[in-house]
Amino acid sequence: MNPVGEGRWQAVRVNGALLVLAILSLAPLLWMVSVSFMPRGEASHFPPPFLPSSATLENYRDLFARTGMARNFGNSLLVSLAITLLSLLVNTMAGYAFAKLRFRGRERVFQLLLAALVVPAQVAMLPLFLLMKQLGLVNSYWGVIIPGMAGVFGIFLVRQYARGIPDDLIEAARIDGAGELRIFVQVVLPMLKPVLATLAVFTFMAAWNDFMWPLIVLTDQERYTLPVALAALSREHIMDVELMMAGAVVTVLPVLLLFLLLQRYYIQGLLLGSVKG
Repeated sequence: MNPVGEGRWQAVRVNGALLVLAILSLAPLLWMVSVSFMPRGEASHFPPPFLPSSATLENYRDLFARTGMARNFGNSLLVSLAITLLSLLVNTMAGYAFAKLRFRGRERVFQLLLAALVVPAQVAMLPLFLLMKQLGLVNSYWGVIIPGMAGVFGIFLVRQYARGIPDDLIEAARIDGAGELRIFVQVVLPMLKPVLATLAVFTFMAAWNDFMWPLIVLTDQERYTLPVALAALSREHIMDVELMMAGAVVTVLPVLLLFLLLQRYYIQGLLLGSVKG
């Protein structure tokens, strides 16, 4: 076999293996969507069918009419958007400060932040809950939003990317009389767009999928976010597999669409940040 033909055969085998792996990875997700359109009880048959015998939207109608899932969807959207916007502001300013501003103890503080990455988030939940209780923020949206306003990973990501901004550009703006806030808004932010897209996607997905902290801090079912509401729904309708799958689709669909729409931007931000860091 000539080298060209052998190379093509090798490419076919590699692509075929990747296709099989992709199908295996997507099979649970596709089955979840399929079950959400099945009539009640059909998913409990053995062996379970992969496609519905007659597709129906009854599960989605019941989900929003009987369980109040629309309110929980709005709660998740509100909390996730607020956390994303506030964390973008705080993490971007902090990351830029650690990258370009000189102040006493900068490296030591940043090392302490990096050390916090190895501490499991669950360890901080009890003292954080007690703090929210002292502030009167238990069972409120702010109790969920405030702890997510800043993250070590976000600060680190922005810092690594901002280090690639030329110092001469910032110094030229200072010589022209621009203040630090104006430099940050007009000079630095436009150059941070790729990493901001990356951070926005990661932050929104983490906030949308967060289950443990909203479960701890929210006590009123009307304020539940989607993951918490779905867990509560599973306890009440444990035998309604089709209804549960419809709720899972509603929970997964927004972050999946966001992932697909902004995939190019956050991958670009990660790659550029790794090169510049």
